[in-house]
Amino acid sequence: MKTFMAKAQEIERKWYIIDADGVVLGRLASQVASILRGKTKPIFTPHVDTGDHVIVINCDKVVLTGNKLDDKVKKAYSGYPGGLKTTIYRKYLAEKSDEAVYEAVQGMLPKNSLGRAMIKKLRTYKGAEHNHQAQKPEALELFKR
Repeated sequence: MKTFMAKAQEIERKWYIIDADGVVLGRLASQVASILRGKTKPIFTPHVDTGDHVIVINCDKVVLTGNKLDDKVKKAYSGYPGGLKTTIYRKYLAEKSDEAVYEAVQGMLPKNSLGRAMIKKLRTYKGAEHNHQAQKPEALELFKR
């Protein structure tokens, strides 16, 4: 018996929509990353992008546990002396919650060309509106807090 290896042209991709209302950010990111990677499929192959497309809505209602809203810090360094900008997550989630979810998922994907291809299948939206109705996404329920 030979080991099955998926080929890129044989993969059928589905679209899933996930409501992030009341979901913990880290748990959301890990489950979305496994869907983007294709680990939920029986044809998972580590060196092939076998994942599905994911739409995350209501990113502004995502939850952080403990004191992370005030203790966790988003850092951005420009590369210049004195170019470090820090923002606490309470302010970061209020202003750019869709980017926070995007970066959390991106941190859980491989750091290579395969990971860059996987993250292109993620769409994040602050509210409940999205413009992907034509793809007929299936609703996917995740763990709540």
